[in-house]
Amino acid sequence: MQNKAGPHVPVLRSIAPLAGTADAWISDVWGVLHDGAHPHPAASEACVKFRAGGGTIVLVSNAPSTGEEVSAHLDAMGVPRTAYDAIVTSGDVTRVLISGWAGQPVHHLGPDRYLGTFAGLDVAFAPIDKAAVIVCTGLIEDEQETPDDYRDLLAAMRTRRQPMICVNPDIVVERGDRLIYCAGALAAAYEALGGEVAYAGKPHPPIYARARELITAVRGTPVETSRILAIGDGIKTDIAGAAAAGLRAVFIASALHVGGQENLDEATLARLFAGHPAPPIAALEALAW
Repeated sequence: MQNKAGPHVPVLRSIAPLAGTADAWISDVWGVLHDGAHPHPAASEACVKFRAGGGTIVLVSNAPSTGEEVSAHLDAMGVPRTAYDAIVTSGDVTRVLISGWAGQPVHHLGPDRYLGTFAGLDVAFAPIDKAAVIVCTGLIEDEQETPDDYRDLLAAMRTRRQPMICVNPDIVVERGDRLIYCAGALAAAYEALGGEVAYAGKPHPPIYARARELITAVRGTPVETSRILAIGDGIKTDIAGAAAAGLRAVFIASALHVGGQENLDEATLARLFAGHPAPPIAALEALAW
């Protein structure tokens, strides 16, 4: 159903009515299971119940870290391992892109906490002006900086025609009650200058292909596309990625797109998804059973 304002997206209070329509969920992490500072217990509970009913859950994150690192972070936050079967991250998939530059000078643009992305790879780190490729995991001081602080650096990279590998395509994420810029913001700014950027995370196909491989590995048999449900809070990442992969999606209304005094209602959703090629089949204020 479509109207002049945009598509009709129903607002649900629970994911339970949709649980029987899927054998597997591909779920976002940041914005669904936690907000970067606090876990969302109701979301974990919903995941546990879906798995208890025979469902399979693969978490798909744009984190510039490995799946093992994200799992350890979830442990520390109190998200139980019974809430998911497997994890694939943008960091995991991007390692394939980085390996294509084996033996060549690489510059890491981002915080040192994401150096685990390079672990075990044949990487020769170099100063930025000597690098054959720039691997961007985020803003170095992401609590204080914005993409404007990188204007001159990006312009110099463009002059040198250096390609960028963007490890985290997200533009911003929640961190508690704040929105923090991610590597995707720098990548977008670089593309605006005419720079070359390669992505592997959401909404791009490689991470969804890997998620489906993991679903098959867990269940022992492939799952039909129509029986997979994607869940996430990013319109340009989770919802767009699901659409490109041919998956049904459920939108979680985090502060990424719905905040302040704005209500989650069908008018808001019609505005958010106006012109979207494949809007979500439903929306929830937060993932819950």
